[in-house]
Amino acid sequence: ADGRLSRRVKRTQLKRADRAIEKLIRSYQQELGLLTDVSRESLVFATVQDLVATLQIIAADEDVQVVRVKNRLDPSYDAKASAGYRDVALNLQIVTPYTAELGIDTHVCELQLILVRFAELKSEEGHKRYVEFRNARGE
Repeated sequence: ADGRLSRRVKRTQLKRADRAIEKLIRSYQQELGLLTDVSRESLVFATVQDLVATLQIIAADEDVQVVRVKNRLDPSYDAKASAGYRDVALNLQIVTPYTAELGIDTHVCELQLILVRFAELKSEEGHKRYVEFRNARGE
């Protein structure tokens, strides 16, 4: 695989069941339909311009339904809510005849678009600090 691409696509595992249950209870009052980040991936960008170009491509794709955009790069976003972390998180559905045939056309997944300087903060140590922050907030 192209080494540059492997540095830009950050593969993640499915959200662990215990964390999904915790999030449902703490953040969503057990409303299962609100849990939209069980399946997620990250794309890392060197520039805001590249990130915006990707957003435009996604928005123009007829097979992709954008369900929600959480823009943590917006200057009006209060970064204290995420311990300083910033990204653009998209909740998406892939709607094609094939996904409909499989019965997954209503599945919502999350795609995180991240600038490289924030992606570097998502190290194992950085994630531990975020978990502590999240737990202190009861999220």
